[in-house]
Amino acid sequence: MLHRFVAAAAVLLLPIPALAQQTTEVVMETELGEIVIALETERAPITAGNFLRYVDEKRLDGTVFYRAMRLDWDPQPNGLVQGGTQYDPDRILPPIAHEPTSETGIRHVAGTISMARYEPGSATGDFSILLSPQPSLDADPVSEDADRRAGFAAFGHVVRGMEVVRAIFDAPVDPEKGEGWMKGQMLADPIAIVSVRRAELQASQD
Repeated sequence: MLHRFVAAAAVLLLPIPALAQQTTEVVMETELGEIVIALETERAPITAGNFLRYVDEKRLDGTVFYRAMRLDWDPQPNGLVQGGTQYDPDRILPPIAHEPTSETGIRHVAGTISMARYEPGSATGDFSILLSPQPSLDADPVSEDADRRAGFAAFGHVVRGMEVVRAIFDAPVDPEKGEGWMKGQMLADPIAIVSVRRAELQASQD
Protein backbone atom coordinates (compact mmCIF):
# COMPACT_ATOMS: atom_id res chain seq x y z
CA MET A 1 0.00 0.00 0.00
CA LEU A 2 2.84 2.37 0.90
CA HIS A 3 4.51 1.71 -2.45
CA ARG A 4 1.30 2.58 -4.26
CA PHE A 5 0.98 5.84 -2.29
CA VAL A 6 4.57 6.84 -3.07
CA ALA A 7 4.07 6.07 -6.77
CA ALA A 8 0.88 8.15 -6.89
CA ALA A 9 2.60 11.03 -5.13
CA ALA A 10 5.46 10.89 -7.63
CA VAL A 11 3.01 11.16 -10.50
CA LEU A 12 1.44 14.24 -8.93
CA LEU A 13 4.86 15.86 -8.71
CA LEU A 14 5.60 15.42 -12.42
CA PRO A 15 5.59 18.73 -14.38
CA ILE A 16 2.34 19.35 -16.22
CA PRO A 17 2.97 20.33 -19.87
CA ALA A 18 1.56 23.66 -20.98
CA LEU A 19 -1.67 23.30 -22.89
CA ALA A 20 -1.25 24.00 -26.59
CA GLN A 21 -2.94 27.16 -27.74
CA GLN A 22 -5.59 26.66 -30.40
CA THR A 23 -4.62 27.97 -33.84
CA THR A 24 -6.09 27.81 -37.33
CA GLU A 25 -3.74 27.60 -40.30
CA VAL A 26 -4.35 29.43 -43.56
CA VAL A 27 -2.47 29.14 -46.84
CA MET A 28 -1.74 32.42 -48.62
CA GLU A 29 -0.87 31.84 -52.26
CA THR A 30 1.12 34.76 -53.71
CA GLU A 31 2.70 35.18 -57.12
CA LEU A 32 6.06 34.42 -55.44
CA GLY A 33 4.91 31.30 -53.57
CA GLU A 34 2.96 30.08 -50.53
CA ILE A 35 2.93 31.50 -47.02
CA VAL A 36 1.35 29.34 -44.30
CA ILE A 37 0.12 31.29 -41.27
CA ALA A 38 -1.12 29.98 -37.91
CA LEU A 39 -3.83 32.31 -36.61
CA GLU A 40 -4.18 32.59 -32.83
CA THR A 41 -7.92 31.95 -32.66
CA GLU A 42 -7.80 31.28 -28.91
CA ARG A 43 -5.60 34.11 -27.68
CA ALA A 44 -6.79 36.75 -30.18
CA PRO A 45 -10.33 35.62 -31.08
CA ILE A 46 -11.58 38.99 -32.37
CA THR A 47 -8.60 39.73 -34.62
CA ALA A 48 -8.02 36.18 -35.85
CA GLY A 49 -11.76 35.70 -36.34
CA ASN A 50 -11.91 38.87 -38.42
CA PHE A 51 -9.06 37.67 -40.64
CA LEU A 52 -10.77 34.29 -41.09
CA ARG A 53 -13.93 36.05 -42.19
CA TYR A 54 -11.95 37.85 -44.91
CA VAL A 55 -10.49 34.46 -45.87
CA ASP A 56 -13.81 32.59 -45.92
CA GLU A 57 -15.53 35.33 -47.92
CA LYS A 58 -12.56 35.46 -50.34
CA ARG A 59 -12.11 39.18 -49.71
CA LEU A 60 -8.30 38.87 -49.81
CA ASP A 61 -8.23 37.05 -53.16
CA GLY A 62 -6.78 39.39 -55.78
CA THR A 63 -5.36 41.88 -53.27
CA VAL A 64 -1.63 42.68 -53.07
CA PHE A 65 1.37 43.22 -50.87
CA TYR A 66 2.07 46.89 -51.50
CA ARG A 67 4.53 48.08 -48.86
CA ALA A 68 7.99 47.14 -47.53
CA MET A 69 9.08 49.13 -44.48
CA ARG A 70 12.81 48.92 -43.78
CA LEU A 71 14.53 49.75 -40.50
CA ASP A 72 17.79 51.65 -40.99
CA TRP A 73 19.50 50.56 -37.77
CA ASP A 74 20.03 46.91 -38.77
CA PRO A 75 21.94 45.79 -41.90
CA GLN A 76 20.14 42.42 -41.81
CA PRO A 77 16.74 41.97 -43.51
CA ASN A 78 14.44 43.77 -41.14
CA GLY A 79 11.15 45.63 -41.01
CA LEU A 80 7.84 44.40 -42.38
CA VAL A 81 5.72 43.88 -45.47
CA GLN A 82 2.13 45.07 -45.64
CA GLY A 83 -0.77 43.88 -47.75
CA GLY A 84 -4.51 43.50 -47.90
CA THR A 85 -7.60 45.38 -48.99
CA GLN A 86 -6.17 48.93 -48.93
CA TYR A 87 -9.51 50.10 -47.54
CA ASP A 88 -11.32 49.17 -50.77
CA PRO A 89 -14.99 49.86 -49.92
CA ASP A 90 -16.07 46.81 -51.92
CA ARG A 91 -13.85 44.53 -49.82
CA ILE A 92 -13.65 45.83 -46.27
CA LEU A 93 -15.83 44.78 -43.34
CA PRO A 94 -16.65 47.00 -40.35
CA PRO A 95 -13.66 47.85 -38.12
CA ILE A 96 -12.97 45.54 -35.19
CA ALA A 97 -12.25 46.12 -31.51
CA HIS A 98 -8.56 46.39 -30.66
CA GLU A 99 -6.85 43.41 -28.95
CA PRO A 100 -3.57 44.68 -27.45
CA THR A 101 -0.57 42.42 -26.94
CA SER A 102 -0.75 43.16 -23.21
CA GLU A 103 -3.98 41.12 -23.18
CA THR A 104 -3.23 38.45 -25.80
CA GLY A 105 0.42 37.80 -24.94
CA ILE A 106 1.28 37.57 -28.66
CA ARG A 107 4.47 39.54 -29.27
CA HIS A 108 5.80 41.23 -32.39
CA VAL A 109 8.69 38.92 -33.30
CA ALA A 110 10.02 37.74 -36.66
CA GLY A 111 7.20 36.06 -38.56
CA THR A 112 4.37 37.68 -36.61
CA ILE A 113 1.26 38.79 -38.52
CA SER A 114 -0.35 41.95 -37.13
CA MET A 115 -3.22 44.22 -38.12
CA ALA A 116 -2.54 47.52 -39.83
CA ARG A 117 -4.61 50.41 -38.47
CA TYR A 118 -4.92 54.12 -37.95
CA GLU A 119 -6.24 54.69 -34.41
CA PRO A 120 -7.00 51.66 -32.19
CA GLY A 121 -10.29 50.09 -33.22
CA SER A 122 -9.98 51.06 -36.91
CA ALA A 123 -8.45 47.82 -38.29
CA THR A 124 -10.29 46.20 -41.20
CA GLY A 125 -8.55 44.10 -43.89
CA ASP A 126 -4.91 45.21 -44.01
CA PHE A 127 -2.10 43.40 -42.23
CA SER A 128 1.66 43.29 -41.80
CA ILE A 129 4.14 40.41 -41.55
CA LEU A 130 7.35 41.14 -39.63
CA LEU A 131 10.84 40.15 -40.78
CA SER A 132 12.46 41.06 -37.48
CA PRO A 133 11.43 41.55 -33.84
CA GLN A 134 9.78 44.93 -33.29
CA PRO A 135 8.87 45.28 -29.61
CA SER A 136 7.92 48.91 -30.21
CA LEU A 137 4.74 47.58 -31.83
CA ASP A 138 3.73 45.80 -28.61
CA ALA A 139 1.36 47.53 -26.22
CA ASP A 140 3.05 49.47 -23.42
CA PRO A 141 0.41 50.12 -20.74
CA VAL A 142 2.62 52.60 -18.86
CA SER A 143 3.58 54.73 -21.87
CA GLU A 144 2.56 58.39 -21.84
CA ASP A 145 1.77 58.13 -25.55
CA ALA A 146 -1.77 56.85 -26.16
CA ASP A 147 -0.87 55.12 -29.43
CA ARG A 148 2.13 53.40 -27.84
CA ARG A 149 -0.03 52.27 -24.92
CA ALA A 150 -2.38 50.52 -27.33
CA GLY A 151 0.26 49.06 -29.65
CA PHE A 152 -0.78 46.93 -32.61
CA ALA A 153 -2.85 43.75 -32.60
CA ALA A 154 -0.67 40.71 -33.32
CA PHE A 155 -2.75 37.63 -34.09
CA GLY A 156 -0.59 34.85 -35.52
CA HIS A 157 2.72 33.81 -37.02
CA VAL A 158 4.19 32.37 -40.21
CA VAL A 159 4.92 28.65 -39.91
CA ARG A 160 6.16 28.12 -43.50
CA GLY A 161 7.16 30.45 -46.28
CA MET A 162 9.31 33.12 -44.63
CA GLU A 163 11.51 32.92 -47.73
CA VAL A 164 8.50 34.19 -49.70
CA VAL A 165 8.00 37.02 -47.19
CA ARG A 166 11.67 37.96 -47.65
CA ALA A 167 11.31 37.88 -51.43
CA ILE A 168 8.38 40.31 -51.16
CA PHE A 169 10.44 42.48 -48.82
CA ASP A 170 13.33 42.49 -51.31
CA ALA A 171 11.15 43.62 -54.24
CA PRO A 172 12.04 47.12 -55.51
CA VAL A 173 10.31 50.12 -53.99
CA ASP A 174 9.44 53.33 -55.79
CA PRO A 175 11.12 56.29 -54.04
CA GLU A 176 8.38 58.61 -55.27
CA LYS A 177 5.37 56.53 -54.25
CA GLY A 178 3.61 56.95 -50.91
CA GLU A 179 2.56 59.90 -48.82
CA GLY A 180 4.14 61.41 -45.71
CA TRP A 181 6.29 59.02 -43.69
CA MET A 182 5.32 56.12 -46.00
CA LYS A 183 6.99 57.75 -49.00
CA GLY A 184 9.63 55.43 -50.44
CA GLN A 185 8.13 52.35 -48.75
CA MET A 186 5.67 51.40 -51.50
CA LEU A 187 6.55 48.55 -53.84
CA ALA A 188 7.14 49.65 -57.42
CA ASP A 189 5.21 46.57 -58.59
CA PRO A 190 2.88 45.22 -55.87
CA ILE A 191 2.99 41.46 -55.31
CA ALA A 192 -0.33 39.72 -56.01
CA ILE A 193 -2.12 37.68 -53.35
CA VAL A 194 -3.79 35.08 -55.54
CA SER A 195 -5.89 33.43 -52.83
CA VAL A 196 -6.08 32.77 -49.08
CA ARG A 197 -7.76 29.59 -47.80
CA ARG A 198 -8.02 27.63 -44.58
CA ALA A 199 -5.31 24.95 -44.73
CA GLU A 200 -7.72 22.03 -44.36
CA LEU A 201 -9.85 23.36 -47.22
CA GLN A 202 -6.77 23.89 -49.38
CA ALA A 203 -5.64 20.31 -48.66
CA SER A 204 -9.04 18.88 -49.62
CA GLN A 205 -8.87 20.65 -52.98
CA ASP A 206 -5.35 19.47 -53.87
